[in-house]
Amino acid sequence: MIIIGEKINGAIPKTAEAIRTKDEAYIREMAIKQTEFGAHYIDVCAGTDPSIELETIKWLIDIVQDAVDTPICIDSSDTDILLEAMAYVKKPGMINSVSEEHGKCDKMFPHLAGTDWKVVALTCDNTGISSDPKVKVKIGEIILEKAAKFGIDEDRFYIDTLVTTLSTNSESLASFVETMDGIRAKFPRVHFTSGLSNISFGMPFRSAINKNFMTLAMNAGMDSAIMDPLSADMRATIFATEALLGKDRNCRKFLNAYRKGVIGAAKKA
Repeated sequence: MIIIGEKINGAIPKTAEAIRTKDEAYIREMAIKQTEFGAHYIDVCAGTDPSIELETIKWLIDIVQDAVDTPICIDSSDTDILLEAMAYVKKPGMINSVSEEHGKCDKMFPHLAGTDWKVVALTCDNTGISSDPKVKVKIGEIILEKAAKFGIDEDRFYIDTLVTTLSTNSESLASFVETMDGIRAKFPRVHFTSGLSNISFGMPFRSAINKNFMTLAMNAGMDSAIMDPLSADMRATIFATEALLGKDRNCRKFLNAYRKGVIGAAKKA
């Protein structure tokens, strides 16, 4: 599982307050903790007024890069912000995100060609987010076909199929899996990710839904998640699921994580 640490995001109240008060120590702590608990990328999202988004993202990037070597996932809905922020990053990480909305792919792909940047791609277009897996599959195929024209290989992509919330769609998991299967049929080396907690929005006891979604989605082929790596329960779910799926030879990763206190009661975030 490729874990994209979600904690440095202005949509989260504590992070929003840290951004507002320029609390560098809190941002640094979140970067270090997420790295210690297995984040492969640190998502950096300002979540602020558009007029100060770029300067805020730069401030966050500078702190994170000073604190850890973990690659950065630049997160913005504004393609111009993404392009400008790339210049502040010391080494290629991940772009979050591109989609078929408002020519975002056409704008980003020339700048990603010939680089090592990974890409989170959303299955939406100018009509919005469809609930139909067939529509999402088609959008995913269009994005990957456009990327191929720029020599951007499919294995650099992490498709976020924009899973719908269980509270509004009881078929949300089935739809998520159908979308993955449809895209993978044509692009077998592409990766899949999700904003993990979206599945449980509006529901009670969200942690139970999130953990079980993680297990079932991993079994169906999801190999990344935008999530809170500080969650001990979620870390344990990932290690246990990988062992159960035969992706952890002799359960070595699971046992090492337990001995080191990464999972179990010995160490807490």
